[in-house]
Amino acid sequence: MSPDSFFVGTTDAWTLLTTFGLACVTVVARSFFFITDKDWSLPAWAQRGLQYAPIAALSAVIVPEIVMSQGALIQTFKDARLYAVVAGLAFFAWRRGAGQAVLGTIASGMAVYLPLHIGLGW
Repeated sequence: MSPDSFFVGTTDAWTLLTTFGLACVTVVARSFFFITDKDWSLPAWAQRGLQYAPIAALSAVIVPEIVMSQGALIQTFKDARLYAVVAGLAFFAWRRGAGQAVLGTIASGMAVYLPLHIGLGW
C-alpha cells in the first residue's frame, strides 16, 4: 500500500468542525475540576453512592456472563460457571476479612470450573 492510496478522500468542513467541537467539549469536561481554585465537595449521598460504583460496574459485566449463554438465560444446572460461582462465594464468605480473600476466591472458583468444564464438558 502506497502512502498516496492511504490518504485518499476528502474531509469536509462539517467533519472538521464536529471533530474540533467534540475535542473542546472533552477538554472542558475533563478539566472542569481543575479550572476552579475553590474547593468543592460532593454531597454525602453522592459520596456514599460512588462507593458502590465499582462493584455495580463489575457486577454489570460479570453477572450476565454467569447466568446467560448465547443471549439467553441458562436452562440447565450442567454449567460449570454456576458451581464455580458457588465455590468462589463460599470461599469468600469463609475468608472474608482475612488476607488473600480475593485471590482465594478466584483460585477456588477456577479449581471447580476447570475440571467441570474440561473434564465433563459443562
